[in-house]
Amino acid sequence: MTTRTPETGSSRSPEAPPRAAGWPLALAGLIVAAIQATRPRQWPKNLLVFAAPLAGATLGRADGFGYALVAFAAFTAASSAVYLVNDVVDAERDRLHPAKRLRPIASGRLPRPMAVAFALSLLTAALLASLAIGEPRLAGVVGAYLTMSLLYSLGLKHVPGAELLVVALGFVLRAIGGAVATHVPPSAWFLTVCSLGALMVAIGKRYTELSVLGAAATAHRPVMRWYRSWMLRAGQRAAALVMLASYVLWALSEPDAWMRGWHLASAVPLAAALFRFDLLTGLADGRPVEDLVARDAMMICCELTWLTTFTVGL
Repeated sequence: MTTRTPETGSSRSPEAPPRAAGWPLALAGLIVAAIQATRPRQWPKNLLVFAAPLAGATLGRADGFGYALVAFAAFTAASSAVYLVNDVVDAERDRLHPAKRLRPIASGRLPRPMAVAFALSLLTAALLASLAIGEPRLAGVVGAYLTMSLLYSLGLKHVPGAELLVVALGFVLRAIGGAVATHVPPSAWFLTVCSLGALMVAIGKRYTELSVLGAAATAHRPVMRWYRSWMLRAGQRAAALVMLASYVLWALSEPDAWMRGWHLASAVPLAAALFRFDLLTGLADGRPVEDLVARDAMMICCELTWLTTFTVGL
């Protein structure tokens, strides 16, 4: 049944809602897409800002925990902005990937101009966070992370080897940011272990991509043409072994017998976690590396056991 409007005489179904009624749903869809584009599943990476205070057994300055939270928020905003920019740049290539084609920007659910505007607002918030705690060096570390990440998105990701180092450095800068915010100077051993662990994870990411996608991996990440599975596998294991050796040497250097004993003991669950990570990446079942670290029950058990023994040693 239809009705005629007196002005035009055209017919319109009385059941059809006005067009304006759909804008709340459209706005909600954009907000959801924008949040998804920041990759909330990656936010736990920024917990590395708490690594230096934990390793140093001190929060450094008064209210250090609060300052670490600000650093966490700053790196969450900064990394989210980087993901947005990276997805804008890679939108066409992501559409060729079986999973990445569903991302908000690649699928068209989040328009590119809106993604860029959101990224700029997050960049500003990340840099201004240092003013909230009166620590300009945090802005410097966040700025270094942003500069490095943007250079990666614009070209470094196509340079074999260098792109792995850039990804690993992103993890290390998070730890340095937490150290700067809380005034806890990171030791050389701390930076060595963090760097090697980050490099191991970065190589593991590339190995799983190559194993799952095979020759098609170069379609969405051209640098993959320079890598071979055996090469990445060997690099991942070498980084893990050197990381474990560095951790043991650090534990042996502890002057206190209690700390030395417990930290040496904590190397056992750490070794188990590294072995489990190696096994999971070898399965190449298509899961992101982050899921291997944060969602595997046995891996979580190893991580919690390591954290417990490490903390007791403090």
